Amino acid sequence: MKKSREALISQETIESKIFSIRGKRMMLDRDLASLYGVTTANLNKAVSRNIERFPEDFMFQLTKEEFKNLIFHFGTSSWGGTRKLPRAFTEQGVAMLSSVLKSKRAIQVNIQIMRAFIKLRELALTYKGLKQKIENMEKKYDYQFKVVFDAIKRLIEPQEPKGKIGFHADKKQ
Repeated sequence: MKKSREALISQETIESKIFSIRGKRMMLDRDLASLYGVTTANLNKAVSRNIERFPEDFMFQLTKEEFKNLIFHFGTSSWGGTRKLPRAFTEQGVAMLSSVLKSKRAIQVNIQIMRAFIKLRELALTYKGLKQKIENMEKKYDYQFKVVFDAIKRLIEPQEPKGKIGFHADKKQ
């Protein structure tokens, strides 16, 4: 039973629905609604009824420009006849949704989404750590590599002759 709950939605599916908007990792209302098995309208009604639970750092509405960029990102306009600009939810906003949407599916999906956010955060930290190590190595070995490259350049550059070498016949004989 536990295994079937964990396999409710694949981790890759959830991760593919997490975007970077305004420098934060976000999920859109329509994607969340789809994952929870509710309509976008019903999800937004539940949020509107509990709007005090969703401050600006938990949830915000996209601007027209952000929405256009998002559609361009997907290369499609299959968003349907959207009348309102989508809402975007941060990790905290998604966590707050679990207190608003109380179905068993919503609880299980929320757990999976929280795990996806945690995984992405861990990957970002690993990336930053690796990047820092590489930068430190570059600084440490820069001089040594410069010496090697300078030596290689000297070997492949044509050398100017220092003087005439060999037997030269005197023209006045």
